[in-house]
Amino acid sequence: MDHLEELKEFARLHAGGQGMTVEHATSVLARITGDAPGDPHSWAAVWTAEGRAAADRGDLLDACRHYALARFPHHGDAERRTAQRLCVDTFDQWRRGQNGIERLEFEHAGGTVACWAAGLDASRPLLLVMGGIVSVKEQWAPLLPLLRRLGFAAVVTELPGVGENTVPYGPDSWRMIGTLLDRLAGRARVGDTSMLALSFSGHLALRAAAEDPRIRRILTVGAPVAGFFTDEDWWPRVPGITADTLRRLTGSEDLAALRTLLPAFALTPQQLGQVRVPVRYVASSRDEIIPATEQALLLRTLPDVRFRTFDDVHGSPAHLGAMRRWLISQLLWLRFARPGPRPAPLAVLDGRPSGRR
Repeated sequence: MDHLEELKEFARLHAGGQGMTVEHATSVLARITGDAPGDPHSWAAVWTAEGRAAADRGDLLDACRHYALARFPHHGDAERRTAQRLCVDTFDQWRRGQNGIERLEFEHAGGTVACWAAGLDASRPLLLVMGGIVSVKEQWAPLLPLLRRLGFAAVVTELPGVGENTVPYGPDSWRMIGTLLDRLAGRARVGDTSMLALSFSGHLALRAAAEDPRIRRILTVGAPVAGFFTDEDWWPRVPGITADTLRRLTGSEDLAALRTLLPAFALTPQQLGQVRVPVRYVASSRDEIIPATEQALLLRTLPDVRFRTFDDVHGSPAHLGAMRRWLISQLLWLRFARPGPRPAPLAVLDGRPSGRR
């Protein structure tokens, strides 16, 4: 699959995840014939034009959706950097017309971490939401009013190197989570932190939870753990866009340098053995990015892990509604259920139990 076709394939997942109809996404993608800056039919130009049209008719959130796709998979050229700025600025314009959504900025490891937040109060448990290597925080921020109504102090942010996050992405990036909790102390009950950490941020959440007792529960979708970073047989199957995005985020000179670096990210059984909190994991049986061996490792090493597995590709784009319902229901059950014996590990395939109990 060539570069443009890969872009289009992955964009369908992210378009649907943001609430864009299949018909509209297909119509926009059909008008894109290249990815060269300056071409009016290029990826960034077409998506940005759609975003501007949405902004002109006053639909600011729809504009943000299109700008987020215009900078996809990362803001590596001038047109994508323009789209990234438009996405942030337009969302900022939208949230000023809402009640109680605020912007936060923190410094960490020589970079800046930007967040959108709602419901901040020292009496409320913290819910920290992060996306993966291609997802900007503006994609998740419209959930903030709902999360606030559910009783959380909710904060959405980005993986290091993604969107406005200028912190380099590396094996120690998990430490950023502890810095965020430190800085949010007094504005949320950080000692009762839940993490909704999708894809590669799920990896950070697991590593951070091994060290930080303030993290009390983790919900994730398609998170790499160890095999993704170390399995030489798996890596030739990893999509080129994923490899190129990781190369850019880590600052690796080329693919060979990236492959040399990646094993340092892998979580060891000893580290996973220190994760004593509930973990809820959405897996995809046809995931083209994350190997199935990650689930087996988690089942061996975590005391309380449950899976919901869909017959789908990475991120389960054809099951977004069911996936979200399961994640939110698990979050609320874990947050409000009375303490008791930890359940045995359970795998679920499209709602049906499978694997060992």
